[in-house]
Amino acid sequence: MKMVKEDSSKWINTKGLVKGKFSWQSGYGAFSYSKDQIPRVMRYIQNQEKHHSKKSLIEEYVELLKIHQVEYDSRYIFKSIE
Repeated sequence: MKMVKEDSSKWINTKGLVKGKFSWQSGYGAFSYSKDQIPRVMRYIQNQEKHHSKKSLIEEYVELLKIHQVEYDSRYIFKSIE
């Protein structure tokens, strides 16, 4: 994951895709889904903007951690861009 974050940051900055310098926050989370859930995941991605108008990504992420009983330290949950 470290290499993916490093390489993608370099690529984004080289291409000038954002104003200023781009960098990922420290840490990461990953969830896996079985093959039979692909249509559901695709619908989620397609409707993400509408979905997140009701619940923020951070709220949803914390909810998933709790549902799946993943221990976490709130100091390390990613922060909203302000």
